[in-house]
Amino acid sequence: MDQDRQSGVDTGVPHPARVWNHWLGGKDNYAVDREVGDRILAVAPDLAVIARAEREFLGRVVATVIGANTRQFLDVGTGIPTADNTHEVAQRAVPEASIVYVDNDPIVLAHARALLRGTPEGRIAYLDADLREPETILAGASRTLTFDEPICLLLLGILEFLPDLDRAYEIVRTLTAALPSGSFLAIAGSVRSPSMEQAAALWNEGGGTPITLRDPKELLGFFDGMDVLEPGVVSLPQWRPGLDTRYVDREVSQYGGVARKP
Repeated sequence: MDQDRQSGVDTGVPHPARVWNHWLGGKDNYAVDREVGDRILAVAPDLAVIARAEREFLGRVVATVIGANTRQFLDVGTGIPTADNTHEVAQRAVPEASIVYVDNDPIVLAHARALLRGTPEGRIAYLDADLREPETILAGASRTLTFDEPICLLLLGILEFLPDLDRAYEIVRTLTAALPSGSFLAIAGSVRSPSMEQAAALWNEGGGTPITLRDPKELLGFFDGMDVLEPGVVSLPQWRPGLDTRYVDREVSQYGGVARKP
């Protein structure tokens, strides 16, 4: 087994966070991640676009919920730090904002210190935890976030790693049930298309954590019982684009939306 001696990370198997980092133009990845990532881009070149579109979507979501007086964020499936992380976007607007990052990837854990550099007024924490254990996430987040004030739960690019849809719905319901009224849920997930089917097959053959593609209606199901914000669950660049939003004229196979808990 190939292994990074310093971090104990298996460098012989591709990892989603590292491949995503490669698509974003980052350097925190290994040869196996670049090899698999480039093979996937050959059949689904829009994935590099999707990676950038999701980062822009995150920024618009944070701005939207801050505009609704939300000052707390629970970001599950953080990924490797890059430009405009959740705390950077939030604390530029509201220095006292609080953010809890959650991931179970040792590569992300190794970079957690970069995630913890925020404003003196705000609070930031990192949890080494798994989405499949929502009670653990909630218990850890409660040490930083106040659960009697609105929280924005971010689940971007992570739900496709939960193959059982009913179990995925149950996990999200457990998380949102703990949030107070006025909180928000933001999701983004890969949807079925011919190129994405090919990309998913290549990824799943590579030995990494397998992914499951869904359709927009299935993604909408994660918002059951909540008030979905306009324009609903749509291709990411089409969700409340700004003047500087890229790819608005393209249909990308990554859909997302935001809903408010009544």
